[in-house]
Amino acid sequence: MSEQASVKRQFGHRARLALSPAGVRKADDQAHAARTMWNLLHAWWQMMPKEKRTLKHADAAIRQAREDIDFLAVLPAQAAQAVLKTYFQAWRNCWDNRADAPNFKGRIRTVMSVDIPQGRDLNITRVHRRWGMANLPKIGRVRFRWTKDLPIGKRGNEENRITGARLIKDALGWHIAFRVQTLETEPAPHQGPQVGIDVGVTVPIALSDGETYEHGEWLTEKEQAKLLHLEQRAAQRKAHRKPGERTSRRLHHTYDQIAGLRAKAKRRALDWQHQTTTAIAGTYGTIVVEALSITNMVKSARGTIEKPGKNVAQKSGLNRSISGEAWGRTVTMLTYKTARNGGTLHKVPAPGTSQRCSACGFTTPGSRESQAVFVCKNPDCGWSGNADHNAARNVLHLYRMGLSLIPAAGRAVVRRAKRVKPAAAR
Repeated sequence: MSEQASVKRQFGHRARLALSPAGVRKADDQAHAARTMWNLLHAWWQMMPKEKRTLKHADAAIRQAREDIDFLAVLPAQAAQAVLKTYFQAWRNCWDNRADAPNFKGRIRTVMSVDIPQGRDLNITRVHRRWGMANLPKIGRVRFRWTKDLPIGKRGNEENRITGARLIKDALGWHIAFRVQTLETEPAPHQGPQVGIDVGVTVPIALSDGETYEHGEWLTEKEQAKLLHLEQRAAQRKAHRKPGERTSRRLHHTYDQIAGLRAKAKRRALDWQHQTTTAIAGTYGTIVVEALSITNMVKSARGTIEKPGKNVAQKSGLNRSISGEAWGRTVTMLTYKTARNGGTLHKVPAPGTSQRCSACGFTTPGSRESQAVFVCKNPDCGWSGNADHNAARNVLHLYRMGLSLIPAAGRAVVRRAKRVKPAAAR
């Protein structure tokens, strides 16, 4: 009997940090220094001739910058090296047509983060059931929320260990994301049944076997009322601000409260998506989804001055609902979780799945009478049922007919960077 092959996998685990006000200021300074380092690297890249755009010359440039610019010294040397490696990897991704060309990072829209490349620098210990502690370079010993067992002490070895971490700031504060490397055996082929999935706004996930996964509002009524009140307050204060006048601290505080509530809603949505996709990936061996072009689906309907759009307000509401469901993120989760369980994920063309009758195979006008009801208008059929269930059955039918676009889970989608010629950018 042959042994199963083992592979090394990288996983991420995110935990909340309990930073003091002084620690928050230090982490903020490091994140701004890391962003500035990236921008300096990008400016250096644009100025240098092609033959000098090497890792060696870039390393010498950032070392000199850390000596000449005082505030860059707050960034640990290992974190500065991580910025350099990330920048060069961004160009490799561009040359391989996997991403757009790197650009300058703005202060407002850039996620504040600091990399800790070496796991041994963290010196993680567990304080008690709810909290652990880790060393953060140039910040000190900091507590973090212990929500998942980490491979430390006797549990850590060359096969299962923490290889590094990244500090990330969002609207709810600073968090630490550990990079965990573990040795796992290749999963055996999943023997579960096949299933088609239809995603929607009214019913978020409908399966071809009749199962549905739904959720309520991400914020409670009290939280929604508070969010509305904060948005109205922010609009009033912004309206009274003179052109060119700096944003007041009160308005900044209001913006922070709005961002905190929206971040809380996003976390709840992520938690629901993780639980739902884990259950689906563990139950079914072959999962079939639609190859949706979500970017085109959420385009505005305003049109132009010569040809104005129709039902613009309704289309805007639909766009917000589609973006809120994050269908692409659901498919991404299903992709890696299905592969981890030994299953496969396939994509099929999306057009026509909602109008075709899954019982007789005919597409007749007006069969979908409403968002939830499908009644086949074929005189020889007359089948009726849930519209989302019908669409999911059609998705599975397309796969069984051999119309799969992506044959297996985990295959990367290659795309060319916009307005960039990779060969000329080197």
